[in-house]
Parts: sequence; structure tokens; C-alpha cells
Amino acid sequence: MSGPRPGCIAALAVAALALAAAPGCGGGGAMDSETSAPLIERSGPESREGAGEEVAPSRCPQGLPSCRATEGRIVFVERVDPDGDGDAHFVVADPQGITGPGVTAIDVRKGLRPDPLPGPGDLISAAGPVQTGSFGQSQIHAVELHVGR
Repeated sequence: MSGPRPGCIAALAVAALALAAAPGCGGGGAMDSETSAPLIERSGPESREGAGEEVAPSRCPQGLPSCRATEGRIVFVERVDPDGDGDAHFVVADPQGITGPGVTAIDVRKGLRPDPLPGPGDLISAAGPVQTGSFGQSQIHAVELHVGR
């Protein structure tokens, strides 16, 4: 079956509307030294300051075309990808709005997929090239991902 799934589009629309008035979370990333392998890291309690939560920033490897970085709270998770390739998709609150106003979608391939999978409200950062998703949306295809709890 081709074309957008109504549930997925509805979830993105609700997330975008809900976040339009919400204050934004972090964002952006600078170019860093070249990385030969994808990096995933779960930030532990030692990275938190007081009651605030932090996540290590994800950075674009030097020379990776169209690379962008994002950081934000997860507002939507697609845990089971219908095409069966084992990747996960996240939508985060992000003032730079790569996918839509106030939201950025992140595609995380199976080999970079965190275990356990974070959920709504969790803080993540990701970096990777911006590519077009299966529904025509702009999204980050993560080459680096960090998770905070």
C-alpha cells in the first residue's frame, strides 16, 4: 500500500499544533572532527545538573553534506516501522523545525536504534544528513544519537 498512513500524519499534525505555542528546546550543532563510525550514547545521571536534565549534543561529522543536528523532547515515536527494516522514527520538539513548524523527525536505522527505546518526554539529540522521508517530509537520518532520561 502506498501513500501516507492516516495515523502517522494525524500524530505529526497534532504534535506540530501542540508545539507551535510551546517554548523550544536546544538545537543546532556545529561541525566536529571526522567520525568514522556512528555513535550512540545514553547519558547517565552524572550528566544531569540539579533537577534539570541534559543530553550530550550530537554533532555532524566534518564533510557530511546536508548534515544538521537537533536536540529536543520526544513527542512521537514510531516503534514498529511498517516496512520491516527495523529502524525507529522519532519526532522531537525543535524550534528549528526541519520537518514542520516546531518539530523535527529523526530516522534511526536498526544498527543505531537505542535499547531500550526512549519514549515521549525523553530528551534526545541527533545529527545526520537531512533527506526526504517516505511521505515527502524532510527528516534527519541519524548518524549520531544521544539519549537522556
